[in-house]
Amino acid sequence: MAINVFEPYVFGEMVLKNRFVRSATWDATADDDGFVTDTSVELYRKLGQGHIGLIVSGYAFVSPSGKAAVRQYGVHSDDMIPGLKRLVEAVHQGGSKIALQIVHAGSQVNFLPQQSDTEYLAVSKRSDIQIKHREMNDEEIQEIISDFAKAALRGKEAGFDAVQLHGCHGYLMSQMHSPLLNHRMDKWGGSPENRRNFYLEVIREVRKLVGDNFPLMIKYGIKDESESGLSLNEGLETISQLVDAGIDLVEVSANVGGSLINADNTVERPYFREWTAAVKKTVNVPVVMVGGIRSVGMSQDIVNGGDADLVAMCRPFIREPDLITRWERGDTSPAKCVSCFKCLGVTIRGKPIECAEENPQL
Repeated sequence: MAINVFEPYVFGEMVLKNRFVRSATWDATADDDGFVTDTSVELYRKLGQGHIGLIVSGYAFVSPSGKAAVRQYGVHSDDMIPGLKRLVEAVHQGGSKIALQIVHAGSQVNFLPQQSDTEYLAVSKRSDIQIKHREMNDEEIQEIISDFAKAALRGKEAGFDAVQLHGCHGYLMSQMHSPLLNHRMDKWGGSPENRRNFYLEVIREVRKLVGDNFPLMIKYGIKDESESGLSLNEGLETISQLVDAGIDLVEVSANVGGSLINADNTVERPYFREWTAAVKKTVNVPVVMVGGIRSVGMSQDIVNGGDADLVAMCRPFIREPDLITRWERGDTSPAKCVSCFKCLGVTIRGKPIECAEENPQL
């Protein structure tokens, strides 16, 4: 029987309005210290009113050493909880669910002004990056694992319906997982088994603090772009182990390398479809497909083809936070987003995210 993507979807004890997900999006609305602002709340209020089943927040850094971008949310202190509660309340007022995405940047700090006197933490010493950095020691790695667990607990205490680990796009988890970036020969590197230890330890520590029933998700980099990097087979073996360790939902993306993500997507093309379908066949938890999806027809095709349980979009909701509402009302023309990436340029300049096609003055 055909599945209707607009019908409710049960995820654990949650009932989502539909099978649409707003994928995590850095919105540059926090203040310089990572606190939620009124602008943040208004952004999420509009998203919550847009009938999106599940909204994933912009990534929040778990410790000051892990900050990735200007005006990024922080979840490194209990002081952040009241502001984060405001985001949750704004989304819940519209009837949507919300997950908090948490991250440590490692040595990928491209969206921060470079500080010449700062020594950034890296998985391994590398000659291909210009920033001042050093290899993390075991004590620092253990501390970051603890930071992830404490951040997840803060998300739960703030009322989020779930927490999502950011395990893709070249940030710390990706760095740990990729043989391109992880050259260690200790318990954290040197073999596929060791390279996945960081993931497994984070999941174990998170579960100790949030319990077994709180939904824990991951945005997972299944494969490196380079053929000499993380392979699809290794990625599939890892995600199988992560689900066994306590992951409840997987959103599939790229690990290191972004030509697929940054490609011209003016023609609708779900560029992670093959990888996502492989994950769907491997795990027994819900799987989300993201990337290049712009229409109801494609969303239906993905779900009814058995390649994913839910479909996620990012940039379309920047231009049209009410996209799902428009589709529900009968105007099922594709999303107006043209994938120009100008919205990223807005946030890099430290301005709140906005569609530059809609506002050329940005």
